[in-house]
Amino acid sequence: MDETSTEDRIMKNAEFGGGGAFVRQANRFTAKISADPGAEFPAEPGRYRLFVSYACPWAHRTLIVRRLLGLEEAIPVGVVDPIRDERGWRFPEPDPVTGASFLSELYLATDPSFDGRYTVPCVWDTATGRLVTNDFPEITTTFETAFAAWHAPGAPDLYPQALRGEIDELNALVYATVNNGVYKAGFAKEQGAYEDAARALFATLDRLEERLSDRRFLFGDDLTEADVRLYPTLARFDAVYYSHFKCNVRRLVDHPNLWRYARELHAIPAFGETTDLDQIKRHYYVTQRNVNPTGVVPIGPEIDWNLR
Repeated sequence: MDETSTEDRIMKNAEFGGGGAFVRQANRFTAKISADPGAEFPAEPGRYRLFVSYACPWAHRTLIVRRLLGLEEAIPVGVVDPIRDERGWRFPEPDPVTGASFLSELYLATDPSFDGRYTVPCVWDTATGRLVTNDFPEITTTFETAFAAWHAPGAPDLYPQALRGEIDELNALVYATVNNGVYKAGFAKEQGAYEDAARALFATLDRLEERLSDRRFLFGDDLTEADVRLYPTLARFDAVYYSHFKCNVRRLVDHPNLWRYARELHAIPAFGETTDLDQIKRHYYVTQRNVNPTGVVPIGPEIDWNLR
């Protein structure tokens, strides 16, 4: 098995802008699951299967929302192995519902001409036997809105109507400079592109540090979609992005408010119990040989995520 070819495929399908800046591949499948009458893909419990990796930050947010809203039975999940080979994400055992051994089989069953990266998270429709979406920014909001009828009693309103404009605005900034910003720094091909991404990343972290100086979560005392989107990057920051992606101006633990906030989220089971630092570190350091050619996984850092 040649694990270096996995990231060769990523870089082959990535786009680079001027000055070697990394541009993320567009999502290929963007159909909507809806509670509206007559929808092509109607929200129904048990119909759709969510595919994730515990290593992937985009997939991590779907696991958090699924758990917070009590959608475990309504939306079954399949988990891929954190280590990919030349065929992409693989299942430890064939998926019991689709029979697939590799996620690529589901992409190609939906579109035989697909030649991009096979990404998680993605949602499979068991009724039509095809992928509905790999549009990760929309999957969590779909869970929050289209599946509202199956939310557990007392589940939080993560995407309240009155705050959606503000949440979307903050999410756009966090995505561009933090969630995807660490990748722009880590995959940059030229010094200038790396420095632009790293500076934008830490400028936003400074803004978030200030924002959290007088509030518990990003929008006050209640969890929202914005917290779900920020947390997976923070959870991976000191263990991976600080060193592996050269985001080393400051560690997460050097930001008192962000560090308090991240630990408070981690103490919530939906966040902490879906955070697997072993799988995270093995995925990044072993699979991304274009960044870490040796594949050696560091034993640190030693971080105490417990609140004091």
